[in-house]
Amino acid sequence: MATFLYRLGRFSFRKRHFVALFWVALLALAGAGAAGAPAAGNSSFSIPGTEAQKAFDLLDERFPGTSADGATARVVFKAPDGQKMTDPGNKAAVQDTVEELSGGSEVVQVSDPYQGGGVSRDGSIAYASVTYEVSGMELEESSREALKAAAEDARASGLTVEIGGDALQAVPETGSAEIIGIGVAAVVLVITLGSLLAAGLPLLTAIVGVGIGVASITALASTLDLGSTTSILASMIGLAVGIDYALFVVSRYRAELAEGRTREEAAGRAVGTAGSAVVFAGLTVVIALVGLSVVNIPMLTKMGIAAAGTVAVAVLIALTLIPALLGYAGRRVRPAGEKSKLLGGGRAKDARDKAERPNMGTRWASFVVRRPLAVLLLGVVGLGAAAVPAGSLELGLPDDGSQPVSTTQRRAYDLLSEGFGPGFNGPLVVVVDAEGSDDPQAVFKQAGDEIKALDNVVNVAPAAPNKAGDTATIAVIPDAKPSSVATEDLVHDIRAAGADIKDGTGADVLVTGATAMNIDVSQKLNDALVPYLVLVVGLAFLLLIVVFRSILVPLKAALGFLLSVLAALGAVVAVYQWGWLSGLMGVEETGPIMSMMPIFMVGVVFGLAMDYEVFLVTRIREAHVHGEKPAQAVVTGFRYSARVVTAAAIIMIAVFSGFIGSSDSMVKMIGFGLATAVLFDAFVVRMAIVPAVLALLGEKAWWLPKWLDRALPNVDVEGESLAALDRAADKDDEDKELVRA
Repeated sequence: MATFLYRLGRFSFRKRHFVALFWVALLALAGAGAAGAPAAGNSSFSIPGTEAQKAFDLLDERFPGTSADGATARVVFKAPDGQKMTDPGNKAAVQDTVEELSGGSEVVQVSDPYQGGGVSRDGSIAYASVTYEVSGMELEESSREALKAAAEDARASGLTVEIGGDALQAVPETGSAEIIGIGVAAVVLVITLGSLLAAGLPLLTAIVGVGIGVASITALASTLDLGSTTSILASMIGLAVGIDYALFVVSRYRAELAEGRTREEAAGRAVGTAGSAVVFAGLTVVIALVGLSVVNIPMLTKMGIAAAGTVAVAVLIALTLIPALLGYAGRRVRPAGEKSKLLGGGRAKDARDKAERPNMGTRWASFVVRRPLAVLLLGVVGLGAAAVPAGSLELGLPDDGSQPVSTTQRRAYDLLSEGFGPGFNGPLVVVVDAEGSDDPQAVFKQAGDEIKALDNVVNVAPAAPNKAGDTATIAVIPDAKPSSVATEDLVHDIRAAGADIKDGTGADVLVTGATAMNIDVSQKLNDALVPYLVLVVGLAFLLLIVVFRSILVPLKAALGFLLSVLAALGAVVAVYQWGWLSGLMGVEETGPIMSMMPIFMVGVVFGLAMDYEVFLVTRIREAHVHGEKPAQAVVTGFRYSARVVTAAAIIMIAVFSGFIGSSDSMVKMIGFGLATAVLFDAFVVRMAIVPAVLALLGEKAWWLPKWLDRALPNVDVEGESLAALDRAADKDDEDKELVRA
C-alpha cells in the first residue's frame, strides 16, 4: 500500500498538469449536469415493511384518483375579537377563499369549513383543507404562490389567516454561519501550516471535492429521488473530511521537507505514509455511511451513499490533486517549523531552535504517559457524566409544532390546537380492508365502535368506504398532541384491537397517517440500531486489525467511540429535548429528538472518530515499528501528529457548527450533534484516553496471535517499505564509495 501510494504521489507531482486538468474537467462535467437538471425538492418518504406504509399503499390501490400521496394544506382562519367565523361577513370571506383555491391547476379538492365540520365549537376558528394531486416535492411554485395569495386576500377582510401542512415545505437553508465555519477553518490552517498558500490548498481541494459531490447529487436528484437535505449533509461531511485529509498530507509533506528530502520525494513520502492513513480513515467513513442501508429506509440509504461518494472523492483528491498542487506551489510551501515571511518567518536559525524545543504535543503526551491511570479515569468519568441525559432520549419526527413560532406553519398549528384540541394536528387514518368479509359494512361499524371505546380518543368519524365497498377509512382524532407518548399508546391500542377484529372477521385493520408513520419510523430505527452497530463496528474492527496488526488497539478505538457518541447524544438531549442553552443554539421548540438522528450520528461519528484514530495511532505505531519503546513511541507520535489532529478537529467542529444555523431542524440537530461528538472524541478520547491506554498496555497493545499475523495482508500503513527503500539506497551509496576507494 505505502509503496503504491508513494509512486502515485510522485506521479501526481510530476504530471501535475494532467492531474489538475482531470479534476477541473470532472468538476466542469458535474457542474454542467447540475445546471441542466431540475431543482431538488423534498425526497419522497417511504418506510417499506411498516404497517403505516402498507396502509398507505392500500389507499393508493383501493381509492384511485384520491392522491393519497398528494400535498396537503390547511388554511386556518380566526375571527377578530368579539366576532365568530359564522358571522355573515367572515363566512363570505372564507367561502371566497375556498372558491379561489378550488381553481388551482394542481388542486384536487378544497373542503368547505361550513359543510365539513371545520368550525370550532366556540365559533372563533375555522379551517379549510386543500388537497393537491402531486406530492410536496413536485408541487409547482405557482401553486404555492396561489395558496399564499388566497390567504393574503382573506387577511384583507380582517381575519387572521395562517397556513399549515406540507404544501409550503421549503428547501432548507444553511445560513451564513456555514461561511463563518469555513473562515475559522482558514484561520486554523494558516496557524497550523505557517503559510497562507499551504493553508489555501486544503480549502481549495475540499471545495473542489464538495463541488463535484454536490453537483453530481444535484444532477441525479430527479432520477434517483434525492431530496435537498441529501446534498446539504453530503456537503457538511465532504467539506469536513476534505479539509482534514488534505491537511494530513500537506503537514506530512512539510515534515518530509524538514528531513531534507527533495520536493518530489517529499510528496511521494507524504502520500505513501499520511495518504495510507487517509485511505483507511476514508474507508471507515464509507463503511459507516453505506452501512446505513441496513436500516431499509430508502431516504436514509440515499443520504448515506451520497455522503459516502463525497468522502471517496475527498480521499482521491488528497492522494492526487494535493501532490499536484504542491508541485505548482514549489518553494512557497515551506518545511515544518518554518513560517512564511508574511507570517513572521524566514529566519532558519529560529525555526531550527523552535524545532528542537518540545512542542505542546510532546509535553502533553509525556504528562499522560507519566499519569495514565488518572487521565484515563478523568476522561471516562467526564464522558460518562455527559452521557447521562442520553438515558432520557425520546425519538420522534418533526411536525409543524416543532417549527419556529415566526412561521405561518407553526401559527396554524397553534390555532388548530386552540380551536380543536392538540390531537387535531395529528389525525390517525384507520384503513379497514374487508375485501374477504361477508358483511363489510358490519366490519366497518365494529371497527369504529371499538376505536371509540379506547382511551385518549376525542372523535371517530364515520367510516368512508370506497366505490367497491370493500375498504373504508376511519379518521380518528387523539386527545393528545402528535408527538406525545399517549398518542403513541393509542396507535398501539388501535392495532391491538385490529388484531382481534382480524381474528374474528378476517378483515385487516391498519393505522396510517403522518403520526402513525412517525411512530413506525422511530420503532424501525430503534430495531435497526443494534444490527447496524454490529455490522459497521464489526467491519471497521476487522479493517483496523489489518491496519494496526493488533487486537487491543482496534478494541480500544471502538470502546472510545461508544463513549464519545453516548456523550454527544447526551448533549443533544440536554439542548434539544430538555432546553439547556436553547436560546444560544436557536432552539425555539424543544421536543423529541429526530428519529434518524441517533443512527445517522452513530454512523458518521464512527467514521470520523476512526479518522483521528488512524492518523494518530499510525504515527505511534510507525515510531514503534522503527524501534522505539511503547511509551516513547506514544510521545513521538504526539510530537508529529497532535498539532495536526487538533487543527483537524477544530476545523471539523467549525464546519459542523456552521450547519446549526440551518432552517431545517434535522440539519441543525445533526450539525450540533456532530460538532459535539468530534469535540469529545478528538480532545477527550483520542488525545487523552488513547495515549493513557497505550501507556498502560505497553508492549501488549501491539499483541497479535502469530497465526493471525501470518493470515493478515501487510498493508504497511506506517511506511516500513519506504524505510527499506532508504536502507537500500544507503547501501548502494556505501557500495559506490567502496568502489571509488
